[in-house]
Amino acid sequence: MHLRHDLLDRMAAQGTVLVPTMTAFSDVPARVAELEHPTWMSDYMEKGWQRHPQLVRAAHEAGVTVLAGTDSIPHGNVANEVELLASAGLPGESAVGAASWSARQFLGYPGLEEGGLADITAYGDDPTVDVGILRCPALRIFKGRVRLPS
Repeated sequence: MHLRHDLLDRMAAQGTVLVPTMTAFSDVPARVAELEHPTWMSDYMEKGWQRHPQLVRAAHEAGVTVLAGTDSIPHGNVANEVELLASAGLPGESAVGAASWSARQFLGYPGLEEGGLADITAYGDDPTVDVGILRCPALRIFKGRVRLPS
């Protein structure tokens, strides 16, 4: 959250990836508000959260690859992370890609190809247009087995 903006161009040039874990920090304002006696650390965290969305947007605009990661409990909050990335100003395609094809590419995995690994989640609408649709999958195929949403 406190990454210096003057480092973003260097990060982009080096191919450094930013995983902002926005979900892990999104409850900072509520937690700080509950404190009877805020500390320097709570102030530091709150100021960091206030600047975090703009930092994420600036990183994307500088050409830094932004990927989705949550580091939070309960696990499985990737849809929330994508929504936070989009609300920070990433275009829908970049926000969804941060949790899927861009992440696969960064990790060295191919996209969809015949005979390749292909866990698939399908949606009734385009999640790059409305990232909220990620919470409502129409179909999942995991290790070759079809799983309908419950």
